[in-house]
Amino acid sequence: MTPEEAALTVIETITQMASEQRPLMARVLPAEDVHFWKHYPDKDARDAKTKSRWYYHVHAPGQRDANEHGHFHLFLHRDQLIKGSQVAVMPPEGEKAKAHVTHLVALSVNTSGIPMSWFTTNRFVTNEFLYPAETMIKHLKLYNVDKTQEDELVNRLVTAMVALYREEIAELLRQRDVRQAELVAEHGPKGYEKDCGVEVLSSIPIDLDEKISALDLD
Repeated sequence: MTPEEAALTVIETITQMASEQRPLMARVLPAEDVHFWKHYPDKDARDAKTKSRWYYHVHAPGQRDANEHGHFHLFLHRDQLIKGSQVAVMPPEGEKAKAHVTHLVALSVNTSGIPMSWFTTNRFVTNEFLYPAETMIKHLKLYNVDKTQEDELVNRLVTAMVALYREEIAELLRQRDVRQAELVAEHGPKGYEKDCGVEVLSSIPIDLDEKISALDLD
């Protein structure tokens, strides 16, 4: 998907959600009894073809930006990576870890259901198999969740957002690795995770109007 194709998909999906008066969060969360921190869907939205996945969750008030409703965590499955790709940091369970995924990036959504920022997280947040930024960047184009069993518009929006913001996500991943190296130097190879208390390693705001206006969509 080219940036232009991705932009058109983002416009189409957001416009359709608005016309149906069902914002993004209403398509992801149950109508009642939403729990803070819980993954929605329960076992993640998994693409049947690519194995890419996402889940959405909501932090308790006071533990998130005042304008944020919730955010997506986006993952590639290790099977999607080039054979022989070297893991930088393993989960404590090693190869016996339950989910063989690597965290790509997180997508924050405002209270109207519109994307508002991207961010990366410390490895312990998602208990991922952490790969170097340059490895992840090589595989950005493989992220696709169009074929999960969740809402079609949500799937397509998430896929398109990654395609539209590949350059920014690449830079975020590089910043993540720089910040991680700083934390390792300060706290040691084990303490840089939970002991230092740093969950977000890099972030950028999203301005969809500005991003799409910069493209030639005529």
